[in-house]
Amino acid sequence: METEAIAEVLGGRKVLRKIIRKPDDLAQLVRKGLPATSVTALAAKLDLGNTVLSRKLGIPLRTLTRRLSQGSRLTAAESDRTVRLARVYAGAVEMIGDQEKAAEWLQTPNRALGGERPIDQLDTDVGARSVEDILGRIAYGVYS
Repeated sequence: METEAIAEVLGGRKVLRKIIRKPDDLAQLVRKGLPATSVTALAAKLDLGNTVLSRKLGIPLRTLTRRLSQGSRLTAAESDRTVRLARVYAGAVEMIGDQEKAAEWLQTPNRALGGERPIDQLDTDVGARSVEDILGRIAYGVYS
C-alpha cells in the first residue's frame, strides 16, 4: 500500500501542509506530530464522529477539542495511532475497492475476529496486524 494513500486519508496536502510521497516523510511527520485536523479528516472517511474516533485513538475528547480549536498538533504516540488507523482503512479501500464499503466492513462484526468489529481491534498494533492479515486473505481469496 502506498504512503500517498495513507496521507490522503489523513486529509492530504491541505491538512498535513506538505506532500507526503515516501514512508520516511510520513515517519518524520508522525514524530513531529500530525495536525489535530487530521483526526477530523479520518473521522469523515470512516463515517464516525470525533467523539467515537477520539476514544478509539485514546485521545480524551476535551484534549482533541482544545487542539482542534487552537490548531495544534497531536503527540507522536497519538499521531502513530492515527496513522495506524488510516493505514488499515487505506488497505481496506484498496482490497474492497470502495471507500464506503471499506468503512462499513471495518464496523461490521467479523467471524475471523471472533465476532469482533475490525475497527475495535485497531487500538493495538497486534490487532491492526490481525485485521490487515484478514484483508490480505480477502485479496487472495483465502478468507475464512
